[in-house]
Amino acid sequence: MAALIPNRQLFIDGEWREPIKKNRIPIINPATEEIIGNIPAATAEDADVAVEAARKALFRNGGKDWASATGAHRAKYLRAIAAKITERKSELAKLEAIDSGKPLDEAAWDIDDVAGCFEYHADLAEALDSKQKTPISLPMETFKCHVLREPLGVIGLITPWNYPLLMATWKVAPALAAGCTAVLKPSELASITCLELGEVCKEVGLPPGVLNILTGLGPEAGAPLASHPHVDKIAFTGSSATGVKIMTAAAQLVKPVTLELGGKSPIVVFEDVDLDKAAEWSLFGCFWTNGQICSATSRLIVHESIAAEFLDKLVKWCKNINISDPLEEGCRLGPVVSSGQYEKIMKFISTAKDEGATILCGGERPQHLKKGYFVEPAIITDVKTSMQIWREEVFGPVLCVKTFKTEDEAVELANDTHYGLAAAVLSQDLERCERMTKAFQAGIVWVNCSQPCFSQAPWGGKKRSGFGRELGEMGLNNYLNVKQVTQYVSDDPWGWYKSPSKL
Repeated sequence: MAALIPNRQLFIDGEWREPIKKNRIPIINPATEEIIGNIPAATAEDADVAVEAARKALFRNGGKDWASATGAHRAKYLRAIAAKITERKSELAKLEAIDSGKPLDEAAWDIDDVAGCFEYHADLAEALDSKQKTPISLPMETFKCHVLREPLGVIGLITPWNYPLLMATWKVAPALAAGCTAVLKPSELASITCLELGEVCKEVGLPPGVLNILTGLGPEAGAPLASHPHVDKIAFTGSSATGVKIMTAAAQLVKPVTLELGGKSPIVVFEDVDLDKAAEWSLFGCFWTNGQICSATSRLIVHESIAAEFLDKLVKWCKNINISDPLEEGCRLGPVVSSGQYEKIMKFISTAKDEGATILCGGERPQHLKKGYFVEPAIITDVKTSMQIWREEVFGPVLCVKTFKTEDEAVELANDTHYGLAAAVLSQDLERCERMTKAFQAGIVWVNCSQPCFSQAPWGGKKRSGFGRELGEMGLNNYLNVKQVTQYVSDDPWGWYKSPSKL
């Protein structure tokens, strides 16, 4: 497998460049615990070079090469990137699975979504052209007003390891569509496909410096972007703790940030559901992406009248999940990303048990897998709202369960969290689903499903899950400055002061 891993450098100003300090970080396959390659480790010195390259690209030829070019011009590059991603889908999906541990079928789905996201933002870039100089109706005929939408500038993009290329694309595609230039810093735990995006950009002839890619540790390569005076905005997806640090650093320069942080999302199951359908959605909502998903509906809130039967169904479905090496056919749950993540998840499970919860099933290493960071998906019952397992994000395949009697109680339990990214409700009563939808304190609500995501629909949360939106037209707006232009069109003098000639 080692031969599959390309040996890349940092991607800066359209070229591969060795890190100034020449350091590299090993790549560990989470399914085998073997070192299969390495990535360059950027530092603040490399960040300076990358930011300068992005600034040059932004202002090159008076901005005509990129920032002030037409949206249609930029869309051609986005579509070329999408086509090249699709062409390399099989290879990229395999690299993603080996690097992050996600099942190959899921990784292939992600790569399709990457291409689709670039295509969608190409459409948005083209649509920007017709929205320029949008007139504003004013109450005075002596003035005319319109709005210009302009790129914010150089953007620092800091992305996580659970969807390495897709989460990067959620930021890269709208930033480039808007006419910004960018420096991408993916997670050091899964960077392979993000570096391959650099190669794709080279192949399609993206102007040098428009997208720069720095791999490395967060404090050494990511933090310098948040505090850099020539980075105009930071878009970050990751932990709430890191989000606080980024926001603090950016605040010193009054730099805008978009934060997509953690979650502890509820899924409320009412008594009128089809138990098998509800069981599959409940498990998919928490165990998809090996349970490593910020929007995971990891708090199951089920009506007490069906709880016993439903939990019995859940356990049967759970034990039928194929846990294996991600490259094996039919794999539906691979390893978590790293040894550190594995230990963290196991600690959560042991603490839940110590606090009096019941591990209904799973929560251990699968007996048939002696190597790799595998965790059997866990279902935990007898949970109290004071317990760590109810309150904190695990970021692993762990589902905790509570029951409810009334709709009001379900709402109270669902909203009993510092987070507010997502929520789901399963019921055949659509009026009840609508009431729940309005009551949930979340940025995303799923009705009779969990985890669907489309480039066209805005994504983001509230409370400690962050702020701002990605995807959809709202996501593009994150990277645009709205400029008001007002013109006095009358031939008459303004007449506020007495003219000296008439004194």
